[in-house]
Amino acid sequence: MEAKGVPTIDRITLSGLTATGFHGVFPQERREGQPFVVDVTLELDLDTVSDELANTVNYADVAADVEAVITGEPRDLIETVAGEIADRCLGHGRVDRVTVTVHKPRAPLTQTFSDVSVTISRSRHV
Repeated sequence: MEAKGVPTIDRITLSGLTATGFHGVFPQERREGQPFVVDVTLELDLDTVSDELANTVNYADVAADVEAVITGEPRDLIETVAGEIADRCLGHGRVDRVTVTVHKPRAPLTQTFSDVSVTISRSRHV
């Protein structure tokens, strides 16, 4: 909904969706798997009046899509995982833009670190 020509930017955010995946370029990552944590922000025009699930995006469906990608076909790069999640999110008809962060907290680094992540934003209007 717009007020005086200014588009409304509403958001639905899912944070910390966690599942085990087998993504990575090293054999042990493909063999042993590891947790991946995903944050998703959906941008869409929200109907805040009707109180009908049909007039929004069901975030349970989005969470299931995220889990399916994480636990699905192994990918070398978390960039690819993030892209697949973004594509699925944009498949929910009301979503105009999505930002996806894929965290790989057990990435195979020798240095001390707390997280490795990739963040991408995609829009259906590009």
